[in-house]
Amino acid sequence: MGRKAPAFQKEMTQVLVSFLLINYLTKETIFATLNTETILSMSTGYKIVEQDALHYVTFQVVKWIDVFTRKVYRDIVIDSLKFCQTNKGLEIYAFVVMSNHAHLLIRSNNGTFSDTIREMKSFTAKKILETINAESESRKEWMLDLFEFSAKQHKRNENFQFWTHENHAELIYSDKFLFQKLNYIHENPVRAGIVEKAEDYLYSSARDFAGLPCLLEIVQTLMPTEKMPLMRTVR
Repeated sequence: MGRKAPAFQKEMTQVLVSFLLINYLTKETIFATLNTETILSMSTGYKIVEQDALHYVTFQVVKWIDVFTRKVYRDIVIDSLKFCQTNKGLEIYAFVVMSNHAHLLIRSNNGTFSDTIREMKSFTAKKILETINAESESRKEWMLDLFEFSAKQHKRNENFQFWTHENHAELIYSDKFLFQKLNYIHENPVRAGIVEKAEDYLYSSARDFAGLPCLLEIVQTLMPTEKMPLMRTVR
């Protein structure tokens, strides 16, 4: 089954149909029918423009391979995020590592958001592939075949591709959008049926929000978005 069209595409289809039927509609009238999130998505796609702003991102393993069902691979991601916090100016506001993807609310306090993400994904991909080869991994041949196949679909890859190239970065532009993403991140393991309570999932910032020990240092978000350092706000 193919990917569903983003919601804004459906909205735009309806608007453009109306435009064809009533050709006197102005551009301002069309955009007035769309909400802020839709307009931002239309204008930038998933391109990261604000290098020092808070974003919601998703890192997905190619072919949705369930690599992170094993702790050793999850820990590589956690260790790399810790390194980026200490050495790359990465601030983590929320995170969750699932079986084949990770969601994060993050920002760069030195304006190197894209570079930090690229370096983190490159390092973790190489480290995980090395570990798959070194460990007694029963799924080794199957996974490597899929990683190799994925690499052949893109000229910029070498022998294997671990992460998809997309980060699905979304600018956090309001308090409502912020807490919507926070809830989505923390409820992932609950929706997947892994735990009953979000804070019971070890690889999630829900633990920090519940006052429990967390694998990563989390920046508290209990403040209006306009008061966050270098936060970009669209009203």
